[in-house]
Amino acid sequence: MLDTDWSSGWRGAFKIELRAEAIGLAWRGWPVLPGTYPDTAAPADDSAGWTIPVPEHEDWQDRLGAHPQQIAEWFTGDPHSLLVATGRVLDAVEVDDDLGRRAARLLRATGQPAPIVAMPNGRWLFLTTVAAQLPAELDERGTVRCHGEGSWIPLPPTPFQHGVVHWRVKPEVWGWQLPEADAVHAVLIEALAGPEPEEATTAPVTSAAARRLLTVHRSAA
Repeated sequence: MLDTDWSSGWRGAFKIELRAEAIGLAWRGWPVLPGTYPDTAAPADDSAGWTIPVPEHEDWQDRLGAHPQQIAEWFTGDPHSLLVATGRVLDAVEVDDDLGRRAARLLRATGQPAPIVAMPNGRWLFLTTVAAQLPAELDERGTVRCHGEGSWIPLPPTPFQHGVVHWRVKPEVWGWQLPEADAVHAVLIEALAGPEPEEATTAPVTSAAARRLLTVHRSAA
């Protein structure tokens, strides 16, 4: 757990990894931003004033599309969280742990699951192409949030006070292609009424939405 191991060596290694990941994503055209970082000097049980990372710069929207060299400079010096702005290259649908597990099980049935991020606060992020809006079935649920224009998401290995953001499914699985938003939305809607994940982990899945997602991926490959 992060809140019990903030050694200087650990912080240094983490800072290097964050910088490397930020530069790599920038070279791929992802709109990378430096974010706020948890206070490593704070007591383990002190999370006051810091819950999730936000952009370090108030004018962050004017800095989108910065050259990887500029990204490298931003991530040199004080450590920063790794953020990516949404609404341009990608969007993300944020869901609770239960819905995330249901949807991930359906997506695994395609053999090419969408990129998925898990955060230490129990929330999941499903990365997609940019979407106009969420379907009503998702938009009306208080536990679902769409990250589109004007928003951002943290990406691995961004630290929280009590854990690290990590990939459930890495973008490499899709060859760095993003799944169509409406296909992922359809899977999430289907997952809303699905069985508990532990009830059907080995059962065959015949999800129409999941099959559609695989078809879209093969067509783009």
